[in-house]
Amino acid sequence: MRLAAVIFIIAVALFFDYTNGFHDAANSIATVVSTRVLSPRIAVFWAAFFNFVAFLIFGTHVANTVGKTVDPKVVSNAVVFAGLLGAIIWNLITWWLGLPTSSSHSLIGGFAGAGIAKAGFHVLNAESIKKTTIFIVISPGVGLVLGFAVMLAMLWIFRKTRPSKVDGGFRKMQLVSAAAYSLGHGGNDAQKTMGVIAALLVGAHYLKLKPNGDLPIVLWIVLAAHTAIALGTLSGGWRIVKTLGTKITKLKPVGGFSAETAAATSLFLATHYGIPVSTTHTITGAIIGVGSTQRLTAVRWGVARRIVWAWIVTIPAAALMAWAAFNVIRSF
Repeated sequence: MRLAAVIFIIAVALFFDYTNGFHDAANSIATVVSTRVLSPRIAVFWAAFFNFVAFLIFGTHVANTVGKTVDPKVVSNAVVFAGLLGAIIWNLITWWLGLPTSSSHSLIGGFAGAGIAKAGFHVLNAESIKKTTIFIVISPGVGLVLGFAVMLAMLWIFRKTRPSKVDGGFRKMQLVSAAAYSLGHGGNDAQKTMGVIAALLVGAHYLKLKPNGDLPIVLWIVLAAHTAIALGTLSGGWRIVKTLGTKITKLKPVGGFSAETAAATSLFLATHYGIPVSTTHTITGAIIGVGSTQRLTAVRWGVARRIVWAWIVTIPAAALMAWAAFNVIRSF
């Protein structure tokens, strides 16, 4: 029965990973679809492929950061299950509302909320929480600055080139930038589920912590997480594609390339240093940065403000749902 429970919770974790890909598919393809470089159907296949192969490039530093959000000594089946429920419920609510919130922060908030429900605030890993909360502010800012800078550089380099020629060239270049962004998305986001699964298996005594205190991220966990997120991306999240690709600012191929390149650069750096950033925050910041190079009024700040509020409430909302879920589970 204990093994069956663990297998069931791993399946729920992989379902969350699937919803992560489903929810965040928009981040990978919104710009390439909105600029009409690829059709939505082809774009999701393109993104899903690079989501999957990301495990060949990146390590598992992010998985350890997320998996150690809650002290491994208090992690149990109920804690992980309740944390996943909180994250999934919040993901589905924000998907229905068309809000590009962070699946990563939903998972971290849910995991933390369930841990608090079991044993109090002292079980939280201050370093992991600190990294996550600081980069809620930093990641969209970095995306915005890089998006602005890359777009400005492109406008200056090609200032004497015919607009039609620029569009034609960057339609092809967007295939490269979209692939790079999807690599960054798969590399950072799939690891968050890996960390939770590894923490579950350590808590259930099927795996042991490494001598240095790190979680053991074995190959089958890596492959399962990347497969789930790639399948989720194949399903797509069209409500959010519309918000990111058309409602924040109008994009041309050069703008789409600049936003994706800026966001991919941010994700590569964050993943290298083991920081679980939000791919949603990063690409949204980059799109706003690109739009700002035209004029500040080119950005629909009302939509941007609504998105920012959704970012702010994600961790506490997912934590509250997970806290409630844990108490319901405990009552049974």
